[in-house]
Amino acid sequence: MFKKILIANRGEIAIRVIRACRELGIPSVAVYSEIDRNALHVKAADEAYLLGPGPAAESYLKVERILEVIRECGADAVHPGYGFLAENAAFAQALEDAGITFIGPPASAIDAMGSKTSARDLMQAAGVPIVPGTTETVPTLEEAQRIAKDEIGYPVAVKAAGGGGGKGFRVALTEADLPDAFDGAAREGEKFFSDARVYLERYLPDPRHVEVQIIADRHGNVIHLGERDCSIQRRHQKLIEEAPAPVVDAELRARIGEIGVNAARAVNYVGAGTIEGLFQDGEYFFLEMNTRVQVEHCVTEMVTGIDIVKEGIRAAAGLPLSYTQDQVELRGHAIECRINAENAARNFSPAPGSIGRYKEPSGPGVRVDSGVGEGGEVSPMYDPMVSKLIVWDVDREAATQRMIRALGEYEIEGLTTLIPFHTALLKTDQWAAASTCRDLVEDKDWLASTAPEAAAAVTRDDEAETVEHSYTVEVSGRRFDVNVIGPAFGGGATNGTAPAAKAKRTARKATSAGGPDLLESPLQGNMWKVVVEAGQTVAEGQLLCIIEAMKMENEITAHKAGVLKELHITEGAAISAGDPIALIVSAEPVPAAE
Repeated sequence: MFKKILIANRGEIAIRVIRACRELGIPSVAVYSEIDRNALHVKAADEAYLLGPGPAAESYLKVERILEVIRECGADAVHPGYGFLAENAAFAQALEDAGITFIGPPASAIDAMGSKTSARDLMQAAGVPIVPGTTETVPTLEEAQRIAKDEIGYPVAVKAAGGGGGKGFRVALTEADLPDAFDGAAREGEKFFSDARVYLERYLPDPRHVEVQIIADRHGNVIHLGERDCSIQRRHQKLIEEAPAPVVDAELRARIGEIGVNAARAVNYVGAGTIEGLFQDGEYFFLEMNTRVQVEHCVTEMVTGIDIVKEGIRAAAGLPLSYTQDQVELRGHAIECRINAENAARNFSPAPGSIGRYKEPSGPGVRVDSGVGEGGEVSPMYDPMVSKLIVWDVDREAATQRMIRALGEYEIEGLTTLIPFHTALLKTDQWAAASTCRDLVEDKDWLASTAPEAAAAVTRDDEAETVEHSYTVEVSGRRFDVNVIGPAFGGGATNGTAPAAKAKRTARKATSAGGPDLLESPLQGNMWKVVVEAGQTVAEGQLLCIIEAMKMENEITAHKAGVLKELHITEGAAISAGDPIALIVSAEPVPAAE
């Protein structure tokens, strides 16, 4: 077994891996960006190292710095979690070249499955059914138009070749939509995966997203742990997951499980991975393989009793799987709600900010995987996930009621989250009927009905008395916790939180349109693109600009029809929630001809 594991990630997944290491008796090492100095994963690990200055989102991508930390701390293995470098074949190869074990599949498997086009080609050759479309990238818009018209038909999905997690995924319902979809998918592919190549697939309008969890070791053993249903999504990113899938029977489970195992064997897979697929009208198609642990692995753990993270670590260490396929048994039903800092009533716009009082639900069958706590912060530099709330019960109906109860117990002061959205959706007839709920997620009026009460923003009292004398210091980039007797450093609270008795809370300014004419920004981020000019006449719902925040492009549309009398935004500039975007005044009526 490994003597020390470095976790090249942050947040709840880093804490999840740290806990697995502790249970296996393996010391853990955290890495962190400057804005994550007081993050919970930093405090939870046995050691922690600063990744250095620079943009926060890029810190966790600094391969050379991570290799330096590995040499300094003496780790002999790296767990990448998900996101960042988790599916980076070059990173896995660099570790291998340095004699460090990558806890995941070999670089060759990541490379084979990292390109969605080569993965589709490989799966097709292995007899795994794929969604009809291209198995090579499409170099130009003109070629895409020809293929969509003559070979696939509309609607068509345009996908980034290196994409995943809903990034680089655009849909063209008609030929007129294809240029924007092609450009958008290529742009996001370049931004998030450094790969602007795209391919085309037939777009299935209302499929179920059904995926299979697999685990493989270095001895040729590959098993599947059943399926998950992840059909409830927004912008092709998952919101709620459950296991087992409500529409999958034993026969279909065996069939898609075999597909998952065959796909893993085709690339000599090692560790935990997921075969994602689409199920519609009795047909199941391979979509992609995620060569890492998934966000939603928790629901599979709840229904199988198998610790997927520990099994992945054991497999990487060369140990055989702890289970055979015959020993895998699904019991009961599990549901996971992603508790994101987002406002569903505003088209799921990110809502980063500080956390005041924080109290997680508990009780029978309730699990919370979180990377924040009281006094913490959800930064716009990262994805908007606060935590994952998972429940288990004997069947889907009972699990639903348990989840509603748990959501009601969750207290997160200072943030707007998806808790009201989840609560409302789980009470609908659509959820009870196990539909994809796409009609609800895309219904702006229904989403508006889930609007939370105005969140209370948390402010700090700069004159709080010094009541704590524990400090965190960094020496040559390594984090240490020290105790100091008496006042030090000018007083002030430590551990990144304000004393509860000194915290002040004020009402947060509403970020809806400021009066009938002024449109204000609903979120904090960077103004990625402005598509209108002052003086222009716009229609209600017309795209004005795109704000990039929390790894997402957020389209801001006109709240009313009229003339853009004032435009307060500039491409490339930072923007805060509540900042003015545009003043739209009603157009003067055209005088009737005499």
